[in-house]
Amino acid sequence: MLEEVERWLDRRSWSVTERPLDQLLPAKRGTTVSVVLPALNEEATVGEIVTVIRRELMSDATALVDELVVVDSGSTDRTAEVAAAAGARVVHRDAILPRIPALPGKGEVLWRSLLVTSGDIICFVDADLRDFSADFVTGIVGPLLTDPSVHLVKAMYDRPLAGSPGQGGRVTELVARPLLNLHWPQLAGFVQPLGGEYAARRSLLERLPFPVGYGVELGLLVDALHTVGLDALAQVDVGVRKHRHQDERALGRMAAAIYRTAQLRLSRGHLVRPRLTQFDRAEEGFVPRTHPVDTEERPPMVEVAEYARRRRVA
Repeated sequence: MLEEVERWLDRRSWSVTERPLDQLLPAKRGTTVSVVLPALNEEATVGEIVTVIRRELMSDATALVDELVVVDSGSTDRTAEVAAAAGARVVHRDAILPRIPALPGKGEVLWRSLLVTSGDIICFVDADLRDFSADFVTGIVGPLLTDPSVHLVKAMYDRPLAGSPGQGGRVTELVARPLLNLHWPQLAGFVQPLGGEYAARRSLLERLPFPVGYGVELGLLVDALHTVGLDALAQVDVGVRKHRHQDERALGRMAAAIYRTAQLRLSRGHLVRPRLTQFDRAEEGFVPRTHPVDTEERPPMVEVAEYARRRRVA
């Protein structure tokens, strides 16, 4: 298995510099690209991300991206206003597929975004990135435009924390990487398996179930492996990712959701208790706070009637 991973790393790991924009534009040949930003209270960063993508990847001379959509999942700040002012099409999560009540969670937003985008390639970018570079888009879209055997591409990067390089992926190192190495060792070569920047062919995404919450990245990666095989997956080094870091309690909830997503894929039998208890210090001692763990998954989009009708019309 180690030899297989090493061969994959050699064949399917690249740098963004290997596919510059001037090579990607002629490679499009009619393929359409949609960029989706899932957003919740990201007014401080979403506008700059939209501005960079529109300026560098959507002008007449650099039309790599055909569609830029911000899906707002209930922001209480000016996220939607800022994104629209910067030039994105903003859609509210609850306005998509209203027949099915929306659940909280990032995976829910990504799943619903398939209904309001039209690109052959869907590129997901988190809306909390700082010092954003268009390389995050060109890097992960590039292999899909130039190699028809590639179906999903993850970005890889360094994630500094408080100025220390490589310390930002705490849930990745403590939870996701051990799970993948132990249960899906073919995926051990992914540097950032939980990263929010990845692109895939619509023809793959529409066939995959989407965990509604934090487990979506791990779930999609594992299911893509079983659907199209390791050689159809790739990763591209795009440099450094700077973003807003969450506190340890939020990371604990994220870890529980990721573990649950992995367990569901390992066995469709008994599941772990879908709640997580954490503790706050109070005057009278430690007070338990119990949080639900994401337990829902959305079916493959091709099984949703509204999506099937939309695709037939398109």
